[in-house]
Amino acid sequence: MTTSAANVLVIMLHGVGSSGSDLAPLAGVWRDRLPDAVFASPNAPSPSSFGSGYQWFSVAGVTEENRPARISEARASFDATILAIIEENGFSDRLDRVALVGFSQGTIMALDAVASGRWPVGAVVGFSGRLASPQPLKPSVSTKVLLVHGSADPVIPAAETAKAAAILQAVGVAVETLTLPGLGHTISAEGAERAADFMSDTLAK
Repeated sequence: MTTSAANVLVIMLHGVGSSGSDLAPLAGVWRDRLPDAVFASPNAPSPSSFGSGYQWFSVAGVTEENRPARISEARASFDATILAIIEENGFSDRLDRVALVGFSQGTIMALDAVASGRWPVGAVVGFSGRLASPQPLKPSVSTKVLLVHGSADPVIPAAETAKAAAILQAVGVAVETLTLPGLGHTISAEGAERAADFMSDTLAK
């Protein structure tokens, strides 16, 4: 597909220690539902602190107290990555046609992009993540959010999705959630299908 034919841009944001190639296959899963979309799956800007893959910010020694500062510090490199993709694909004046899809740390960064008001995109899909942005939140209330989490996630508890949804809804963001029984820290076929439905419904024009 050429970018000139694209009406939707989906940017996929991987988790820590992973790479863009790990999420890229989702494009094949979603292409039938989003036939006019172009997909991008970049590597995060920094090599992982734990040897392989990449990271949006370091989780070495991360705590509930210092995580927001690390997210804040990661914003400049994150924004540069997103801006380059948006400009390359011709969506600078069409942010309402852009979806950020994150997994784990990618979800943290996607939610921060919206919660901080920096990226008023059309949709965010977050798998297995949390909201850990510095206060105060200044969200784009035009963005629709879907949060998907496995009930058996041993890395980021599913309760983090419920917490994120409550915080975002309290500041005016429309959030849907899906908890998948028995699922661990991963993206399942059911979760991917729900994401396809959500993006198709939200971005259909």
